[in-house]
Amino acid sequence: MPPAYAPLVPLHIVERAVITALEEDLGQAGDITSQATISPNATAVARINARSEGTLCGLDCASTAFRLIGPGLAVTPFVEDGAKLDAGMPILEVSGNARLILAAERTALNFLTHLSGVATLTRRFADAVAGTGARVCCTRKTTPGLRALEKYAVRCGGGHNHRFGLDDAILIKDNHIAVVGGVRAAIEAARAFAGHLVAVEVEVDTLDQLEDALDAGAAAVLLDNMDNETLARGVAMATGRAKLEASGNVTLERVRSIAETGVDYISSSRITMAAAPLDLGLDVVMLG
Repeated sequence: MPPAYAPLVPLHIVERAVITALEEDLGQAGDITSQATISPNATAVARINARSEGTLCGLDCASTAFRLIGPGLAVTPFVEDGAKLDAGMPILEVSGNARLILAAERTALNFLTHLSGVATLTRRFADAVAGTGARVCCTRKTTPGLRALEKYAVRCGGGHNHRFGLDDAILIKDNHIAVVGGVRAAIEAARAFAGHLVAVEVEVDTLDQLEDALDAGAAAVLLDNMDNETLARGVAMATGRAKLEASGNVTLERVRSIAETGVDYISSSRITMAAAPLDLGLDVVMLG
């Protein structure tokens, strides 16, 4: 097997997201509560701890928030993204100016709790299909401005990424087919347009459309909102001619049975759009 390299997000994407979040929170005057109540020279040591079980994601965002809030804060992580968390487990420690720590606290926690929530839910889906050969994938249904980070969280949770945007793969959906006039015509047009490195996938609602897609040479076919019996029939029809992706009404309770139909991929917006934030908190453990 090839090595499983750790997922990464380019630093400029992390910094851009964190700067936007800090600007949103600090406004024009900064943290006036800390300015009003805490000496400018006060120092502290604080820890972010897990308050529930889950999968960690967002350390770079949290560390960047503490780095960008001002000079002199030291951040020491105790675990890595993708780690399994138990309640009470320390995640990172930050020390230095107390005002700065508290000014960045919410931004750091917002990224950590949200991204860890996505990673945690993804891990549950990935564990549910373990051993079947199917991969759980996210979709383009992401929080505006946070797509790269949420897709990173999916990878930290053991899932896989679908396309990142409209420009990195061709996915012909039902509305494209309606405008063009048919599955075959849409695929033929797409294949004539696409470069040799651009994959062409098409979404179908029926097995008749699947047959048209296979005959037209689609590299992948998304089987939309089909029951498990129909999915299994689709797998038998394809016989390896195209990768098959199941999507629509994918719940944690049903995902295993979908995987057992033999599809290659299972995509769900739930892992990014319905993930509850993981319960994490920052506590001051020492004052200077």
